[in-house]
Amino acid sequence: MAERTTYHEQTDLNNILKLREVLGTLPPYVKDYFRAIDASSTTKTRLSYAYDLRVFFEFLKNNNPLYKNNNLTDFRLSDLEKVTAKDIEEYMEYLKVYSSPEERIRGVSRNTNGSLGLKRKMSALRSFYAYLFKSEMIKTNPTVLIDMPKIHEKTIVRLDSGEVAALLDYIENCGGTLKGQALRYYEKTRERDIALVTLLLGTGIRVSECVGLDVEDIDFRNNGIKIIRKGGNEAVVYFGAEVEKALKRYLEIRKGITPAAGHEHALFYSTQRKRMNVKSVENLVEKYASCVTTTKKITPHKLRSTYGTALYKETGDIYLVADVLGHKDVNTTRKHYAAMDDDRRRKAADAVHLREKTGNN
Repeated sequence: MAERTTYHEQTDLNNILKLREVLGTLPPYVKDYFRAIDASSTTKTRLSYAYDLRVFFEFLKNNNPLYKNNNLTDFRLSDLEKVTAKDIEEYMEYLKVYSSPEERIRGVSRNTNGSLGLKRKMSALRSFYAYLFKSEMIKTNPTVLIDMPKIHEKTIVRLDSGEVAALLDYIENCGGTLKGQALRYYEKTRERDIALVTLLLGTGIRVSECVGLDVEDIDFRNNGIKIIRKGGNEAVVYFGAEVEKALKRYLEIRKGITPAAGHEHALFYSTQRKRMNVKSVENLVEKYASCVTTTKKITPHKLRSTYGTALYKETGDIYLVADVLGHKDVNTTRKHYAAMDDDRRRKAADAVHLREKTGNN
């Protein structure tokens, strides 16, 4: 019997093929950079960096008359040496809203980047220039003269305990509010949706880890699931009785599904009998959550934040939270989950008295 190819292995293969395709549109020396970072980065990171660097070369082509007739593959190392710090600043401004001439002709909507998107694209460019400079392929590195974009801290968006219960209750019982095709779809996916959302809320796993699960990854003897963490490391995450019950109910339904070829091992199936993808899970969570709360935009990552916050409140152990969530640096966890919660803030309102209490007050 042929060895089973896991979801993550197949994803890596697809990313490698896409990366080769993108590199074919860029100057030959760019391949040297990607070979250099191969061992220290994931295929997803390398593919993202390749797309980001292509945007940079498109910027040089579209914003300098000297290069307007160039193909991207025509750029020489000497052209990169001519790039100044001012050019990099203009590139950062360009990244906020941009589209290539080809995209404008096709009517493609403009691309935009917030602070996180800007930082990632600048990280890709800095890493690329640093490699060329260290390898003595260029003599200047203008990217070190530019400050990285500041990332503005955002309040953690999460569900409170009442909203968690309301969300699960809604998924279980909303069939009475539906009719026709919507009701038939709901009845077909109900147990799957309950199991999926319960699993996300009860373990804090990432959506990519969730869709990558195979049925063989569940161990009911120890109530654990084997997942592939961000970065490719394998880990076991344990779940409680509520998750166990929801998974077992779904697995009974799953037995009656004939999967599409190549998807036999997937834990969660789409209505097309294929492995669910990240986007379909995101849509599923947002659909149900929007019926429970209109003031919070809830995504799978927000369910992860909900779990992390609840675990920290219950245990007060930031190292445990970091380990369960798969954070490599506990400071990342502390930054997000060790902030004072709303209850403590409310207590602070009455903790300080501006005037001494008297018998008349």
